[in-house]
Amino acid sequence: MRVLVTGGGGFLGAAVCASLTEAGHEVSSFARSLHAELASLGVQQYRGDLRDLQDVSAAVSGHEAVVHCAAKAGAWGPEREYREVNVLGTENVIRACREHGVRRLVHTSSPSVVHGGEDLDGVDESVPYATRFPAAYPRTKAEAERIVLAANSPELATVALRPHLIWGPGDPHFVPRVIAAAKSGRLRLVGPADKRIDTVYVDNAAEAHLLALERLEPGSPIAGRAYFITQDNPQSTEDTLAALLWAVGLPPVTRRVPHGLAKGVASVLEFTYRALRLRAEPPLTRLVTDHLGTAHWFDISAARRDLGYFPRISSTRGLVRLRLSITEPELG
Repeated sequence: MRVLVTGGGGFLGAAVCASLTEAGHEVSSFARSLHAELASLGVQQYRGDLRDLQDVSAAVSGHEAVVHCAAKAGAWGPEREYREVNVLGTENVIRACREHGVRRLVHTSSPSVVHGGEDLDGVDESVPYATRFPAAYPRTKAEAERIVLAANSPELATVALRPHLIWGPGDPHFVPRVIAAAKSGRLRLVGPADKRIDTVYVDNAAEAHLLALERLEPGSPIAGRAYFITQDNPQSTEDTLAALLWAVGLPPVTRRVPHGLAKGVASVLEFTYRALRLRAEPPLTRLVTDHLGTAHWFDISAARRDLGYFPRISSTRGLVRLRLSITEPELG
């Protein structure tokens, strides 16, 4: 198929482009800038702004399918910016797909759309959307996912994937935040020691997108549905962080604080930063404390059954790859 990947220059987007190319698809990328990594794969690149319908339409034209990875991520920032990219940008992708007769749309969502700060112990896709969110990112991602699934029709088949805490070599988000917090002495274990979480290695997340794309068509069993994507290997937060810190050559964190205390401090910091109109991210946010202090791991039986997904790259193998990719300059 001729496939356009939005956000193809990003961490997950680049892995999706590589996976699709290896599988024999003709791949293009839509991003704000050009990327040498994509050029080396033979990926055609379109530059533009996801918020501009004309830019999106021009890129979508001539393709049979779209994998929509582009989004504004993060734990902090103006609601307007998240809404413009994650909601308006997604609406633009759907409009462009309809305009150009694209029949397949795979959307990258997030498990945070169902995480309102409570424990999620092995839940499946029947769990409802959260009714309150600690940050603009999960709130706008939930709205975008609803829009994508509602757009499913006989003309345009849609599916949403929810990869959880993506990591691996080249990760610009999760692992660097852990490294920065650990090196500054700010990293803490939060809440009880029995809380488990799961993650997903980037190449496994990319393969899930390939599997969904190749099974998606109007009227197919996966059309109009959402799927959790993980390593299917939940571990305690302490063990998860220790493994990542080992991979980057840092000692494990041992100090622990109560979840309620951490969230209270985060709330005060967020209020102060908003009151002072500071654009910098506070050293602690409610979103981060919820990720550290609650259980959030998911039953991926549906993805195994409907997509044929399983994590081909084990967590141990992924950690070794991550360790081999880390250099001293990256550790600062």
